Amino acid sequence: MSHLSKLQAAMKAAKAEAIVVSSEINQRYLSGLNYTDGYVVVLPEKAFLLADFRYIEDARTQVDATEFEVVMPDRYNLAYVASILEDHGVKTVLFEEATLSYSQMERFKAAFEGIELQSGASAMIDGLRLFKDAAELEKIARAQKITDDAFAHILNFITPDRTEVEVALELEFFMRAHGSEGIAFDIIAVSGTQSARPHGTPRPVKLEKGFFTMDFGAKVDGYCADMTRTVVIGKADEEIKKVYNTVLHAQTAAIDHLKVGMPCFEADKVARDIIDNAGYKGLFGHSLGHGVGLYIHEAPRFAGSAPATELLRPGHVVTVEPGIYIEGKYGCRIEDIIGVLEDGTIHNFTGSPKELIEL
Repeated sequence: MSHLSKLQAAMKAAKAEAIVVSSEINQRYLSGLNYTDGYVVVLPEKAFLLADFRYIEDARTQVDATEFEVVMPDRYNLAYVASILEDHGVKTVLFEEATLSYSQMERFKAAFEGIELQSGASAMIDGLRLFKDAAELEKIARAQKITDDAFAHILNFITPDRTEVEVALELEFFMRAHGSEGIAFDIIAVSGTQSARPHGTPRPVKLEKGFFTMDFGAKVDGYCADMTRTVVIGKADEEIKKVYNTVLHAQTAAIDHLKVGMPCFEADKVARDIIDNAGYKGLFGHSLGHGVGLYIHEAPRFAGSAPATELLRPGHVVTVEPGIYIEGKYGCRIEDIIGVLEDGTIHNFTGSPKELIEL
């Protein structure tokens, strides 16, 4: 089934009359078109994609005409949406409660006079996006391959005279030059004391000796990759080796523990117990992992706070990224991206080496 058909099936089950999709990510999920400033209107048996002059040619050539009626309105888009709803006798419409701004809601209220607005579209669509199909998994795999290739390239680029900013820019340039449509998120490339900050910003300073953490990901057809590798600039002392090997042990143990049907919080506990018991309690200050797809952070979560009902299922794609961060000194993180295939197999998309690398 296509993403649109799955949504329409969910709408019928919920007796929903219509959904107006305004978020660009969900519009792309349903139609495959990457565009802005338009709307997707979904009815149980029909769907419309509204695009303006800038995108109409792309829409007409890229969107499946058997699923969507592609329209370039000759008037204000929301007025045209309202006319669709009125023509089909819609009395209630679901909106995306997770992304619709207050000002957009006010515009909806003004345009959809006499139609009841109800939340629930985000929950319905997010529930579908939680489970990646084979085509989505293939896009994530391609994005991760570009990311792996970028890591192999950057190992030969790094010298003590490079700056953190130069490394981040080189990673981005390489990924774009090798098929990435952009970066999945702002690249992290932080060395020395800056590596103690999990989401530190690359600086225009030469690489400091010690840990150098790089967190980056390519993007293919909107789908993100996410990987972190920590290397050592110079020679690793015994404490650096202990920190690195503890993080690596925590990560591999958590991955080995994964199985279909397990509560997601268990994976976090496996990694956290190893780090805590090695003498670094309190220094792994974030959750073990997050879902990845069209958003770089989405459900499910490998977190201690995840409810017991949040179970690992086929179609889930989640990162496994434990770390140790010692304020004012340094930090280390290792991250792979894991998928659960339809048959329940746990698949690691990440191919980059994880042994300690000294540069």
